[in-house]
Amino acid sequence: MLLLFGGLFFLLFGRMLQIQITGQIDGRPLAAMADQKYLKESVLKANRGQIVDRAGDVIATDTLSYRLIAVLSKDASKGSKKPQHVTDYEHTAEVLSKYIDMDKEEILKLFKNAKEGTYQIEFGKAGRSISNETADAIKKEELPGIRFFEDKKRLYPNGNFASYLIGFAMPEEDEDQTVKTIGKMGLEKTYNKQLTGTDGKADFKTDRWGIQLRDSKKNIEAPKDGQTIQLTLDKTIENFTEDALNRAEEKYHPEKMLAIVVNPKTGEILSMSQRPSFHPGTREGLTGNWLNEAVEETFEPGSTMKMFTLAAAIQENKWDPNAYYKSGQYEIYDQTIRDVNKVGWGMITFLEGFQRSSNVSMAYLLERLGDQTLIEYFDEFGFGKKVGIDLPNEASGILLANYPSERLTTSYGQGSTVTPIQMVQAATAIANNGKMMTPYVIDQIVDPNTDKIVEKHEPTEKKSPISEQTAKQVREVLASVITAEHGTGKKFALDGYVAGGKTGTAQIPKTSGGGYIAGDGNYLYSFLGMAPIDDPQLLTYVLVQKPKLKAGQYGSDPTSEIFTSIMESSLKYLNIAPDAEQPDESLKLKDYTGESSEEVTASLTEAGLKPIIVGKPGEIVQQSPAVNTKITKGSLVLLKTSGETILPDFTGWSKKQVLVFKNFSGLDIRLNGEGFVVKQSLSTGATVSKSDPIVVTLEEPEQLNQTKPELEEEPEIIGG
Repeated sequence: MLLLFGGLFFLLFGRMLQIQITGQIDGRPLAAMADQKYLKESVLKANRGQIVDRAGDVIATDTLSYRLIAVLSKDASKGSKKPQHVTDYEHTAEVLSKYIDMDKEEILKLFKNAKEGTYQIEFGKAGRSISNETADAIKKEELPGIRFFEDKKRLYPNGNFASYLIGFAMPEEDEDQTVKTIGKMGLEKTYNKQLTGTDGKADFKTDRWGIQLRDSKKNIEAPKDGQTIQLTLDKTIENFTEDALNRAEEKYHPEKMLAIVVNPKTGEILSMSQRPSFHPGTREGLTGNWLNEAVEETFEPGSTMKMFTLAAAIQENKWDPNAYYKSGQYEIYDQTIRDVNKVGWGMITFLEGFQRSSNVSMAYLLERLGDQTLIEYFDEFGFGKKVGIDLPNEASGILLANYPSERLTTSYGQGSTVTPIQMVQAATAIANNGKMMTPYVIDQIVDPNTDKIVEKHEPTEKKSPISEQTAKQVREVLASVITAEHGTGKKFALDGYVAGGKTGTAQIPKTSGGGYIAGDGNYLYSFLGMAPIDDPQLLTYVLVQKPKLKAGQYGSDPTSEIFTSIMESSLKYLNIAPDAEQPDESLKLKDYTGESSEEVTASLTEAGLKPIIVGKPGEIVQQSPAVNTKITKGSLVLLKTSGETILPDFTGWSKKQVLVFKNFSGLDIRLNGEGFVVKQSLSTGATVSKSDPIVVTLEEPEQLNQTKPELEEEPEIIGG
């Protein structure tokens, strides 16, 4: 036995001596084996690229967060006075359930189902992206075995802010259980490759406990952060837009809303938002709709399309604003085209027709212009094809132009479909003196590791569908839509600036079965406008679908409140000089008593007023409004003469106007209904006395909308 032990001793001693002399074991260097055993590699996480606005203000960025770990192995507590592993599953699960999105039973199951010999476990999605505040709170609970590792979390500091444009990114675990942040929607998804950085690593030698050896050098391969996406968005203007939409949402509870603000001189998108919306950090509010509706959704534009029909007519010298036509209805292409109130406003000028948004005026213009010529202009304006914006999944819309009847309805915005971004692009030609600019949202892409610009976008003029002179004429007409007494856009007037634009009210197609949705308020209300009108610096498009309107409210209320709020705030913020005080275009009435009604009528008509004679032609004995009263063009002036009264045409008059006439004339006028006159019991031109009862029937704009074949917005109340 002693001999056996002696043999083993000399054998081991000889082996140790061999290793000491050669530095090898079985021909392999001992140092290399030690290096392999105690060489530690750690990952240096790269930051995902930032998304910033035009001034560099952060919209999306990475921030420090924590990943939760539970150590289950008792080996972790060896040599330590305090336990370094989870000792009480019940208590630990109960406490953690207060801080992460897992209940106690789920956490317990995770603990108990861990395989034998498992050193540590994680908590999946619930244990990732833990905030610093939550991590500190858990640490204060002093739970044995609960540890944290630093991690990255995507932060959206502005909350609900251009959410469908920006989108969101979130951590995902791949097949080898590596967690990476992946863009799932919007710019985060489209530019995921550019935003994704390359992780680095650090190699160093450690002792058996994982502590770096003193004489060990750390070999570092630095991470490369993702590229920075700088947008054309202006954070301040975007906030103006978000605030305006929030107020309208709270007040009118619409089904949908959208607003876009663009610099018409460059095509730069300054703000873009829609409702419903969501918080990209929490995804709260995100439903089944993931579409950025500004570029991915199509709809029938309604009468905002008329500005492009007008532009084509002016360009082709087919527009005479002072020519008269009979409003109400018109037969063309075997169709009867009707105005909003079905009966029109009598003989009016084409300028007034546009201001009132007359469909019949568009039919006349189309006849003069030629329907095929109009479609060629619409093609030049970019309808029916993608604008080529730097955003994904852009829709093209459909320009219905196969038949004359389709070209007719397209002239006033029915049948054909467009995207909001197409409307904005087309309007830049009007705002930018004929030059149509391609809208874009990416200003530049920068490599933060080198500060070099990887990609730079410049303003692009797509084409010039109209001349500079035509664009100026169109803007003048668009301004009159807001400034004229009978214009449909009076609510869109800006404080300190002259704006121009076009209102729109479009029917909403049924999702199946054809036709349109019926019922009060089931419309898409819109406004496409620009300011200052002489040299537009901003162009804004607003859409509001199916707002819940109360008595006395109109579809133009939410759109005008959104438009005026965004534009007034943005123009002032950009230090755009207010327009010089506009000349007072109001007229002061003279004393017409004793003068000839024929001469006064001719004079007032030439001045742009609407004289109404109460009595037979002759000497004027009374007038309303009174002497020296200031009135605007288009206002009624009542002139009383002697003799019986010849009844005027009340069609299109407001209730207030009829009441003024009743009080002035002393006639027995009985009003039936609210809104605007659609019928009178005695015909125009009838001689009436104070004893003759006259029944005047009025209808609200909503009632008119329910029965008209071609829909347009509610007319404004004249003088009220």
